[in-house]
Amino acid sequence: MSYITHLRKQIGHAPIIMVGACTIIINEQEQLLFQLRKDNNCWGLAGGAMELGESLTQTAAREMYEETGLTPHHLKLLHVFSGQDYYYQYPNGDEVYNVIAAYLCNEYSGDLQFDKTEATNLRFFDMHQLPTNISPPDALILSFFLHKLKEQQT
Repeated sequence: MSYITHLRKQIGHAPIIMVGACTIIINEQEQLLFQLRKDNNCWGLAGGAMELGESLTQTAAREMYEETGLTPHHLKLLHVFSGQDYYYQYPNGDEVYNVIAAYLCNEYSGDLQFDKTEATNLRFFDMHQLPTNISPPDALILSFFLHKLKEQQT
């Protein structure tokens, strides 16, 4: 049983601070990998909650593998996100204030395979043609990433 599942059995849907990590996976064509999430029917980044004893980098690597079948060879920390903007209420009623370490990864191996319990599809999207229905917590992270990318190009 995961840490969050155990915690939710104790406190129900009450707001919690949830620490986790996500990864912006970039292929050779500079496209970004998204998973179509089952819980909110939105496209999202590979990521999830930290388990007891894990580092944020270990969380990002584990979640990337579990949700995409890909093993990262190098993860680069983009930024740590937190605060009121990262409050989210899941469709099941669970409330969280996210603290998310976002990583970048363009060096990986493996075959794409989505986690059938959490997603229905995996797909690479062009950075300039992203889907409109991006999961709310990930939309803010992607906006930050694209802004930083634009700054580097000017």
